[in-house]
Amino acid sequence: MMDEANYSMSVKQVFSRLVKAIDAADPDLLDADSTGDMVTVTSMKTQEKVVVNTQRAVRQIWVAGKGQGLHFSPSPDGRWLDDRGQGRELLSWVKECVAEAAGVTLDLG
Repeated sequence: MMDEANYSMSVKQVFSRLVKAIDAADPDLLDADSTGDMVTVTSMKTQEKVVVNTQRAVRQIWVAGKGQGLHFSPSPDGRWLDDRGQGRELLSWVKECVAEAAGVTLDLG
């Protein structure tokens, strides 16, 4: 399991990329509220939300979107993969959830 310092640094990088991509989107379509441990993305059209939240005790990131909640764990190669073994990558999943909720394609490059 990843230690707390590396986990915190990795989460900060993920959240920074996410918020930067949302800030680049049309504010009439998408909004983000970011706290230290959570980013809530809101579709301005439908008010549907995608929530990205830390799960510090187990060193995971949790995403609620598309009617479900998924947990992602860091892999040895630095990617965050779902713990169901479906091969879903965290930022790709968030991108899918936001596209469905708001019709906006985030550039999470």
